[in-house]
Amino acid sequence: MEISFLEEFKQREYYNQCTDFDSLNNLMNSKSIRAYIGFDCTAKSLHVGSLLQIMCLRMLQKYGHQPIVLLGGGTTRIGDPSGKEETRKILSDKEIESNIKNIQKVFNIFLKSNNTKTKPIYVNNYKWLGKLNYIKFLREIGKHFTINKMLSFDSVKLRLDREQSLSYMEFNYMILQAYDFLELNKNKNCIMQIGGSDQWGNIVNGVELIKRYSSKQSFGLTTPLITLASGAKMGKTEKGAVWLDKALLSPYEYWQFWRNTDDRDVIKFLKMFTDLSIKKINEIKSKNVNDLKITLANEATSMLHGKSAAEKAEQTARKTFVSGLIGEDLPTLRIGKKVIENGVNIIDLVVLSKLLVSKSEVRRTIKNRGIKINNEIIEDQNLQILLKDFKNQNFIKLSLGKKKHVIIKMG
Repeated sequence: MEISFLEEFKQREYYNQCTDFDSLNNLMNSKSIRAYIGFDCTAKSLHVGSLLQIMCLRMLQKYGHQPIVLLGGGTTRIGDPSGKEETRKILSDKEIESNIKNIQKVFNIFLKSNNTKTKPIYVNNYKWLGKLNYIKFLREIGKHFTINKMLSFDSVKLRLDREQSLSYMEFNYMILQAYDFLELNKNKNCIMQIGGSDQWGNIVNGVELIKRYSSKQSFGLTTPLITLASGAKMGKTEKGAVWLDKALLSPYEYWQFWRNTDDRDVIKFLKMFTDLSIKKINEIKSKNVNDLKITLANEATSMLHGKSAAEKAEQTARKTFVSGLIGEDLPTLRIGKKVIENGVNIIDLVVLSKLLVSKSEVRRTIKNRGIKINNEIIEDQNLQILLKDFKNQNFIKLSLGKKKHVIIKMG
């Protein structure tokens, strides 16, 4: 028996809230619809913190619906206050346009374009927000929003409760997001917005604005905010963001992120971040947890970087961890021969490799016997890496614990 979009949405643990679940379910079962998710373009790439939303867009296509990807060229110029403790850095127009081009490449990997009925529609909200007449906007759109209600939304309330500043520019963000939904409803026949649970208030604003403006019914659907079992935020590690761009993060490092998933998160992440069916996941969930982690890493990496990159990453991991050999796909740091001739301190080398961020962290880790070169524990914080350490090869393996390695190449 086939299941519906919203039923699978729930089974994969994507579901948080919906403005009218039954009506939306009936509508999506009877015809194809258009739905959108907005992405601000504050960085060169999205990271895995945005992956759940991308998976939602993939699922829309799977069920014959058409996703609209809103790249926020306009709203990025303002900054979403949701979940933020301070005002975002304002980017230049050139930076934002460059980010938009790079981010769209990520969507082109995850979303299919071979079917005209389901191929993604890309829109940049600067197209309409950049042309707004302020007085006209206040008269036609601003009149539908009350300050009382706007102050009640978490994105505003939390900042004010903490006595953190909230600029008038940011305060307007929720109105602009609601206007985006109205604009897409009028011009693209978009009837649903999907977003994280922290966007609920903004999404409801859009649904209500459309109803007041045109009496049309539209829908809001939210996903839960994901935190790891450890309590950390999804997509962040001690080395920084887990980017969805191999220019910023290698396929091997991406594979390792998934391979290092907490035991408690593995089944949930197989549901959320792979195309494996729920039936298949239920069949394999009693397997050894390390085998499940490898399945997760292979499936997630194949989706972004391709099957061969995933297989290569697994082979590298097996060589590195099981055989103690050096896998060819490990992250690499190149250092000039002249620099090595003069000697590189082990602490500086670890920081340069980005295995750890600060020198104090490196000192503590050396003290705890957590740093190795070519599988040998380093105990001397004053150790200098010299040409002789490279012996007959032009590289050495620098390791943090058992799982994190960087190849240091000379030249």
